[in-house]
Amino acid sequence: MTAGAEDPAARRERILDMAMQVAEEAGWHDLRLRVVAERLGLPLGAVLEAYRDADAVADAWFARALRAMLAEPGPGFAALPPSRRAAAVLGRWFEAQAAHRRVAGEMILTKLWPSHPHHWVPMVFSLSRLIHWVREAARLDAGGLQRQAEEVGLTLVFLRALPVWLCDAGREQGRLRAFLARNLRWLDRLPRR
Repeated sequence: MTAGAEDPAARRERILDMAMQVAEEAGWHDLRLRVVAERLGLPLGAVLEAYRDADAVADAWFARALRAMLAEPGPGFAALPPSRRAAAVLGRWFEAQAAHRRVAGEMILTKLWPSHPHHWVPMVFSLSRLIHWVREAARLDAGGLQRQAEEVGLTLVFLRALPVWLCDAGREQGRLRAFLARNLRWLDRLPRR
């Protein structure tokens, strides 16, 4: 890297942060990457080098939430019951996006538009990967049929938690936390190795 050249990873993060700021002001549907470039003093081509389009920006936002979800837990985490570990892990994913909750919801809805079938299949794979990482981070190590039950159950809880989170106006996400605690109890009833 030459003197004065910006690290590509740092530039991607700056572009992502500015895109979220612009989307908060204008709404996700009206996000213009040209405006993001102008505000950062970058040529539009620099934004293209970082993100092929607004959907790639959305994917990067959700990837950031995934990294936050995988943060190392505090001491005593492994001793918690499975339901509390899973709730903590999922809570971190939602919490990482709390500052831009409305925009994150708009991103998801945009991906679900009937005119965007090219986003549907990748969303299924992204959801599957997310649930696999939830299992890893929550230390749910079952195999066979129990693993499948955990995957299906966690997927359903996650999908049902999304609207709760989107409508949870409290900064502490109390409704979401209560929802997760209530709807993950079944994990404690599964047999453990």
